[in-house]
Amino acid sequence: MRLRDFALLVAICLTWGSSNVLSKVVVGHWHIPPLFFAAARFGIVFAVTIPWLVPVPRPVWRIVLVGALMGAGNFALLFLGLRTASPSMAAVVIQAAVPITTLLSVVILGEHIHWRRGAGIALTLAGVLLVVWRPGFVISAGLLFVLGAASAGSLGAIMMKQMDAVAPLRFQAWVGLTGVVSLGAGSAAFESHQWAASVAAGWPFLAALLFSALIVSVCAHSAYYWLIARYEANLLAPLTLMTPLSTIALGVMITGDRLDGRMILGAVLALLGVLVIALRRSAAPIVEAQEHA
Repeated sequence: MRLRDFALLVAICLTWGSSNVLSKVVVGHWHIPPLFFAAARFGIVFAVTIPWLVPVPRPVWRIVLVGALMGAGNFALLFLGLRTASPSMAAVVIQAAVPITTLLSVVILGEHIHWRRGAGIALTLAGVLLVVWRPGFVISAGLLFVLGAASAGSLGAIMMKQMDAVAPLRFQAWVGLTGVVSLGAGSAAFESHQWAASVAAGWPFLAALLFSALIVSVCAHSAYYWLIARYEANLLAPLTLMTPLSTIALGVMITGDRLDGRMILGAVLALLGVLVIALRRSAAPIVEAQEHA
């Protein structure tokens, strides 16, 4: 990989990691309703990318469903989880997207898993369970939402693999459209005091919203798709592990996340498992270590 492209990938991963911690601040500290935050974010994404909405990818129902899963479902569940979960824990749990995607590729696409990839799946899921399962056999509700976000993104990735290639900005436009419509309706139905909370947070919330929509969703994701077109996924996927590592580091520094032995062991197991899966060459799709923690 050229040094310039590697520097771009580092910047992308740091941007995603920063977004994870910032999202925790928005929904957990400023108490912005999570569905409203996600809807506003996708509203900005849609406004910026609306020129790319047509021609419409075919079939229409599939791009709508993929957009809903990878956008609205993914981010709504993630932000709901971040109200109570720390960015560091979420960064580990979201790695379950990689083995979930691989398992779904077997069930839906009929692909095969060799023993090394199976070992990677087992390691990742063991690490995730170690983080999610609290002493006393109680599962963290916030982390269950994060696990749901990983599952939604994984199913969306599998369904997208069944479509013809969609240009990154056209995909962003449809994610933005499905996100703002569904999450806007959800926020109106299930949340309250959205505008009051936004006004109370003030200009910092507006800056966070613009950063998450324009810098993270539009710029960072488009840049990553550009890298995917230039390099093999087996090269990029292990390097994107910088995202959870940067999230954990920033979570400790900014939101005061605590790292105990169980958390560290779970993180090591999960990231090692992702690395094994990513390095094992196969046609199975690998969900990029996106900004989702």
